[in-house]
Amino acid sequence: MSYSHEPVLLKEIVEWLKPETAGCFVDCTLGLGGHTRAILEASAQTQVIGLDQDAEALEIARQRLAEFGDRVRFAHANFKEVAEVLRNFGIEAVQGLLADLGVSSLQFDSGERGFSFAADAPLDMRMDRREPRTAADLLAELSEAELADLIFEYGEERGARKIARRIVKERAREPIVTTRQLADLTIRALNIKGHWRIHPATRTFQALRIAVNNELTVLENFIPSSISLLASGGRLAIISFHSLEDRIVKRSFQRESGRCLCEDKLHRLATERQAIEKSKDAVLCKVCGASLRVRILTRKPIRPDDVEIMRNPRSRSASLRVCERL
Repeated sequence: MSYSHEPVLLKEIVEWLKPETAGCFVDCTLGLGGHTRAILEASAQTQVIGLDQDAEALEIARQRLAEFGDRVRFAHANFKEVAEVLRNFGIEAVQGLLADLGVSSLQFDSGERGFSFAADAPLDMRMDRREPRTAADLLAELSEAELADLIFEYGEERGARKIARRIVKERAREPIVTTRQLADLTIRALNIKGHWRIHPATRTFQALRIAVNNELTVLENFIPSSISLLASGGRLAIISFHSLEDRIVKRSFQRESGRCLCEDKLHRLATERQAIEKSKDAVLCKVCGASLRVRILTRKPIRPDDVEIMRNPRSRSASLRVCERL
């Protein structure tokens, strides 16, 4: 089976990471290799370490990037394991890291993976099939209150309680194990009739996918860890696809640039005044963990232009933020 593959914000990634300056870069979410190809093509002296937790995607990327030989190396790993991967390769610091947090086209277009309601398939949603717990497992195991909290928090779905109540009612009759079952019961729970611009089950599917893959916790831990791997002047670029991810990236970058995030205003102002006097890597606040390690390069997120959105509708919600190691 062939898969369409349109890397999001490709031109912008190359512009901000500056791979033409050569050195070693890390594509922490390799997918089918589109961003890595552009980075490798920018300079014959550039190398890339490509990580992906999806073994199938990793193998396809390996084949697609074979022409670059030993300039690209691969690791079957979650991006939270990037420090360990670089250690195993004997690399202490890199010039750039990229994390594209979207579901890859391989995962989204493979009906049997259960990421989309476009095809009826098992409710799986695991990006790494080595993990034991599927979306169907969550629907079977969680209480109504836990399901409602999950769908509201991770899906930002206002009808979370109605959907959770319907899930519990339906699973008492038969297990909810397919994408169509979940999509149909969501429509019934929300009592939505006629046509809709965004499918009523979109937020519920998002919430389950985030929970199955523990995405937000992984992201929160990844950012400070990845900054530690950057050489001075090296850059970290993160593409997020919904407000929950973008909020974590924004606040993490602020914290790592010396901005105190504590609620106490006087404490925050006193801490931020220290940033002017401190050297790089200084820990400024032991409460929120603010430290002076990066400079934020994108005060506002970079978004796809109209041309890219027309060409690749999946890019419409993408947001790119970039910081640079001091």
